[in-house]
Amino acid sequence: MSSAKPNPSMERRPEFDRAGPGARTLRAESQRGARPISEHLFHRISGETTDNREARNGLRHVVALTASKLSDGLIDPKLILSWLLTSLGAPALLVGLLVPIREAGALLPQILLSGWLRRLRYRKRFWAVGAMGQGASAALIVLAALSLTGWAAGLAICAALAALAVSRAACSVSYKDVLGKTVAKSRRGAVTGAAGSISAAGVILLGVLLLTGVLRSETAVLMAIALAAGLWLAAAALMLRLEEAPSDPDGAARPELAPLWQDRQLQLFILVRGLLVPTALAPPYFVLLAARQGNLELRGLGVLVLVSALASFVSSYVWGRLADWSSRRVLMLTGLLGAAAMLAAVLAVWLGLGDTPWALPLALFALMLAYHGVRQGRSIYLVDMSPPESRATYAALANTAIGTLLLVAGAIGGLAALIGPSVSLIGFAALCVAASIAALWLKEVEE
Repeated sequence: MSSAKPNPSMERRPEFDRAGPGARTLRAESQRGARPISEHLFHRISGETTDNREARNGLRHVVALTASKLSDGLIDPKLILSWLLTSLGAPALLVGLLVPIREAGALLPQILLSGWLRRLRYRKRFWAVGAMGQGASAALIVLAALSLTGWAAGLAICAALAALAVSRAACSVSYKDVLGKTVAKSRRGAVTGAAGSISAAGVILLGVLLLTGVLRSETAVLMAIALAAGLWLAAAALMLRLEEAPSDPDGAARPELAPLWQDRQLQLFILVRGLLVPTALAPPYFVLLAARQGNLELRGLGVLVLVSALASFVSSYVWGRLADWSSRRVLMLTGLLGAAAMLAAVLAVWLGLGDTPWALPLALFALMLAYHGVRQGRSIYLVDMSPPESRATYAALANTAIGTLLLVAGAIGGLAALIGPSVSLIGFAALCVAASIAALWLKEVEE
């Protein structure tokens, strides 16, 4: 029997570095002493040196997530689809249902989908199926717009959007698990942040084209939605190439609810994230404020798209890197920033500045900075706080809870808006401040 001491390099490594597809390639490259270009590129993105396997995975994440996020911008229900339904003569009732359908549909099914996910050894396939579902749904939206008008068009597009939302739920519940298995903790924010900034550049281009009048026709908007469909299909194909370590499947695949009452940090995280929901709900109230001031330009599709995309472009990567340092502090900061943006908009109106070309757009820009920071911070915090074997469950529980809170907060905000949009924004700002205070009790999970 050999008495050789174990090689420290063969000791248990992080889950994203387990043996799997591409391991032989990695060993061969190490033996040659070569440093592939993928490592250089990923080093530029993450600021850290890693092995070639994680670098390849990280770059695939960046490209696939960029394509998915760009598709989200091209089919944004708050802007693009609302304009499309209006141009097709659909009733205002159906236009108003677009955002709730997308948001609630993407969150509420996740607790059920997480059970199905746990049956799989390779969770990347679940994400790929979700991306393909979104692509197919986007194609159906184009088909409905080309063949229908009025109520029929509105109902058909809402139905396709509901299917897209459920497919989006499959991507959401699986992505954090896949990311945690394939990219190290200190580099996950860089991956999601880079994808956010790159995709935002594409949406900025869309906004510029809308503002300049190049994309003012219904056909041009449909081409943008068709492009989104193709990008989702391409993202699915790329994600399937991830070198993912196998998971231990759970044959029972029952929704696991115990963490909701057993894990205090999960409870507190859901509370903080729930109190930050107004950063997603507030933008329409900015539009209402602008309309009351007679500032029709803010209501323009191009302005809204451009403001949102610029905020994402300049902040996503920064928020991602900050989240790698402390996602808890990101949640605190974005809560305060969101509250300040909402109160600034209200104050601008009270001071008679609401009809200026800069006041409300500037406040909206600050709000969208906060919104994208919340998205980065909550995503990275959840991945880092969750036990590796329960990431999908934690994501599903949190998202299902937030989906419910979105519906409740949206209804309350709508009722408050009957008094005036300023009342809604003041209430939303108070909730964001409360979120920042509650985040003080969250644990640091990046240490």
